[in-house]
Order: sequence, then structure tokens, then C-alpha cells
Amino acid sequence: MHQNEVTDETCSIYRARGHDNGAKCSQQVMCENCSPTEGCWNQDNYKIYHTDEYAKVSGEDNMMQEIYQRGPIACGIAVPDALENYTSGIFEDKTGDKDIVHDISVVGFGVEDGNKYWTVRNSWGTHFGESGFFRVVRGTINIAIETDCAWATVTDTWSEDKRHKLSLAEKYEEPSIPRPSVNAEAKRGCMSGKSTFKNGEKKTIPHAWDEIKADDLPKAWDWRNVNKTNFLSWNKNQHIPVYCGSCWAQATTSSLADRFNIKLGD
Repeated sequence: MHQNEVTDETCSIYRARGHDNGAKCSQQVMCENCSPTEGCWNQDNYKIYHTDEYAKVSGEDNMMQEIYQRGPIACGIAVPDALENYTSGIFEDKTGDKDIVHDISVVGFGVEDGNKYWTVRNSWGTHFGESGFFRVVRGTINIAIETDCAWATVTDTWSEDKRHKLSLAEKYEEPSIPRPSVNAEAKRGCMSGKSTFKNGEKKTIPHAWDEIKADDLPKAWDWRNVNKTNFLSWNKNQHIPVYCGSCWAQATTSSLADRFNIKLGD
């Protein structure tokens, strides 16, 4: 997203594909429109979105700082059987599972009856857990949630209405054919690996978590309700219309969509 123009779901709806069964990129995949009489076609121009800085973050205090100051982050987690059956409350894995196989976004933190927790958005639909969210104990590296997270800052492309405009070559480019393959070994979640940045991290010093003292952070923060405003984007279900191991994309794009909402609300 930092290196390429990315549009939104108003003209490029998510197609329930993962990293192992995705479609090759084409202008029609990037942004299209359809008519009952004219079929579908590439849009001549459309809104674009970018990121600026991006890097990893780990550890309770640093994660709290990043979430509070700039918005939700994407994290890798383990998925013990009990989490799949979660319905409500503060989850705590008792098995010691630290095998990261799934990605989620952390949208806040809090304390209930003296128990610290993270507020987590999943990508298994709103029927899961607490309307698509779950809470997990904070500060004990439970389900490895505090070990492998990432963030990015978003770029303002709307104040001057920056858009992508097709060249003739792009406009008449043939759409690509999807590659129909499925990873038969994938189980649960989406078998997410460690987050990596091919060209290294792009960040400034000091970090966000160096700018405010930990003692000055609020005890609780939730981007679903900041002065009665919900800044979160809509909850996804990665398995609709077909099962798809795409949590790595869902967690990342959801947290970035939230950050665009936050930036727009500044």
C-alpha cells in the first residue's frame, strides 16, 4: 500500500481470496463498475489511498501508546480451541499456546474488575464473540498477542482529491484470470506467519510510544467510542462467500481503514 495506489471497496469489493488463491492485479480488479445493460468496465478515475510510515511494535506499553495516539494495530495471535468457541468475557488461554496462526486488529484496551485486557476485532463475522470482537488478558503475552504487531500511518489524499486516472493502455487492459488454488494444509485461522517488511521498516525517531509517558495514558481506550464517536470501519467475515484464509489482509486493511477514519475526524 505504501508503494502502490489502493482504492476502496466502493469499486473493488473484497472477493474472499487469500495469499494462496488470489487474482492477478488488473485495472478491472483495482476499480470497476457494472450496469445491467452494459456489463462491467474499468473506472476511468477513482479515489486512492496511501500509507506513509510503517513498522513493527511489540510489548504492552508500546502497543498501548501506539493504539492511543494513532489508532488500531494489526497483531498475530495463536488460536487455541477455546478461542474458537469464545462467546463473551475476558479470554485467557490456559494451554500456553504461542503458535501464531491468525491475524487480528487491536482497537483498544481496558480494565474490568481489576483484570487488564485488550479489545480485539476478529474477522470471523459479527456472530462471533462480542459482535465480532473479543477481549483477551493484557500484559501476560497470552496467545502471543504482544509479540508480533505492526502499524502504519496514513496519507491524506482527500483534501486535494487525489485520484488515479487511467491511461488508454490501462483502460483497455484485459482482466486477469484468477488462479483457483487452495492451500489444503490450512487449518483454523489463516496460518499467518511473522510480519515482515521486504524493504525494511519506514519510521521516524522518536517512536509514538516515546512521546507520552506511560503513566499519562488513560486506563481504558476504545476507538469504538471516543467522545461518543465510533471511528472503526465495518467488521469483516473472511469466510464469506467461501472459506478463505485471508486474516493477514483483513486485520491489516481494517486497522488502516480505522486510521483513515481517525485522520478524517482530526
